[in-house]
Amino acid sequence: MKLLASGVFAAILMIVGYPFANAAPVGYYQDQKVVYHNDGGSPDNAAYFKRMLNTISNHIEAIGKEHVEIRVVDHSSGVELFQMAKTDKELASRLDRLREEGVRFLICANTLKERQIDWHELYGVKEEDIVPSSAAELARLQRMGFVYIHL
Repeated sequence: MKLLASGVFAAILMIVGYPFANAAPVGYYQDQKVVYHNDGGSPDNAAYFKRMLNTISNHIEAIGKEHVEIRVVDHSSGVELFQMAKTDKELASRLDRLREEGVRFLICANTLKERQIDWHELYGVKEEDIVPSSAAELARLQRMGFVYIHL
């Protein structure tokens, strides 16, 4: 009986269409302010960064760039994203596209100091992207109404 019910449901979805198959209906999502926490994804940072950037792209596509404000706070191994993008054209292109969509990537000064990284050596990073502390920045943004996401 369960199998029959599942089959009927699947057939109905195929005929009628699932309402969220391509995009959410207009008005489904309210405007959002979101902060993504990027501290890397060991043991495979490259795969993690691509998944994270894809998730952010999907987030923007689902809501529309005019309805979402996104910050990404990068620290610890998360800063490696910007080191890798210096030589990985795909990562660099993804970062560029997201920046064009309004995403701001914020880099932890404490991480730079601890790892002895010159921010000038990070792909696309500007001085105004440097924040004193990733933890303090995450807390500050949450107090400003940003919803926290860590993948």
